[in-house]
Amino acid sequence: MAPAITTLAADAPELSAANTGFMLICSALVMLMTPALAFFYGGMVRVKSTLNMLMMSFISLGIVTILWVLFGFSLAFGTDSGSIIGWSSDYVGLSGIGVTELWDGYTIPVYVFAVFQLMFAILTPALISGALADRVKFTAWALFITLWVTVVYFPVAHWVWGAGGWLFEMGVIDFAGGTAVHINAGAAALGVILVIGKRVGFKKDPMRPHSLPLVMLGAGLLWFGWFGFNAGSWLGNDDGVGAVMFVNTQVATAAAMLAWLAYEKVRHGSFTTLGAASGAVAGLVAITPSGGAVSPLGAIAIGAIAGLLCAMAVGLKYKFGYDDSLDVIGVHLVGGVLGSLLVGLFATGGVQSDAKGLFYGGGLEQLGKQAVGVFAVLAYSLIASAILALIIDKTMGMRVSEDDEVSGIDQIEHAETAYDFSGAGGGASSRSTAAPAPAVTENKKVDA
Repeated sequence: MAPAITTLAADAPELSAANTGFMLICSALVMLMTPALAFFYGGMVRVKSTLNMLMMSFISLGIVTILWVLFGFSLAFGTDSGSIIGWSSDYVGLSGIGVTELWDGYTIPVYVFAVFQLMFAILTPALISGALADRVKFTAWALFITLWVTVVYFPVAHWVWGAGGWLFEMGVIDFAGGTAVHINAGAAALGVILVIGKRVGFKKDPMRPHSLPLVMLGAGLLWFGWFGFNAGSWLGNDDGVGAVMFVNTQVATAAAMLAWLAYEKVRHGSFTTLGAASGAVAGLVAITPSGGAVSPLGAIAIGAIAGLLCAMAVGLKYKFGYDDSLDVIGVHLVGGVLGSLLVGLFATGGVQSDAKGLFYGGGLEQLGKQAVGVFAVLAYSLIASAILALIIDKTMGMRVSEDDEVSGIDQIEHAETAYDFSGAGGGASSRSTAAPAPAVTENKKVDA
């Protein structure tokens, strides 16, 4: 977040009702992003996996919230220890925090900062879930979230945003989560995939999205919530930086969507709704670390580059044989890497800090810092996530059985189905008609 860059004023600040209210609204917007992600992912899977996909996001709201209150906030933002991790006993259980106690150097209460950061912690493991669709035990996933945020997310958040964290001190710019959120989640997804393997029928069976309207709804809500995610990361509205970030978020997302669609048209001959949604998300990802350091023209360039390269990257899973179900690696890992590195090229030195990129006379210094942040987080998350997945897989088993995967993970893991067609068509007379039955059955086979 912005705390890694500067403070609002040299004098001790006073609580600002305006900034506090703004940050509470931004926190609510970021919370909305997790259900939005559930819709986005839920529409992209087959019918038989819809509820499981929704639940893999929703369970993060429960697990991470409790862990954050108990010890997560302390680990991520407590007093630094060795530039690796934080700890403050007052933050344990959020029990030693005064109601009007301000976050250091800012005009908002500690409670407000804590809840804003909580929403980031919730969203990040939910992002991983899209890569694992159709094949992971729900209990194993819940345990993985618990271990992953403790071992990976909380320490990485401290590195990047916590006072004293080693990437913080180095001067790595990550306005709202290119490294700590998107690279972290994308690398984790790759690590887990390498352990659990491919879905049954990967590269053989059609695995098309079952509801593109649901995908577009999720993408729209993500776009909406992302304004809180990005603009809120300056923790106030006193100097206009948050406003620049708001504008850049919109600009980069639009550019990325258009670039993705242009690539699709040239490469495949069509403009698809899935491409529009995916391109928008790629732009949101890429501008997240960089939007507070660049101009709107720089945001257009970053969005366009991310839209094009992420569109190209999603096909790599077929070339290299890893089964990233919903393109978490192609969009979040690649987009996060691009957005973080491009700070080193497009930073103007006139927005969130005086750090300048190569194109603005800053040389290669900032690019080098960004590269260290990118590859440190990528390597740590990839390795740690693979180890956690391997431990779970060897103890309780990470995957459902092949038969359960084929028959449908929704019914096996949740005893429910997303759509109940038993009442479709009316009364008993229509249900007793023999002719429509084969068509319905065959349609289920194809769509499932």
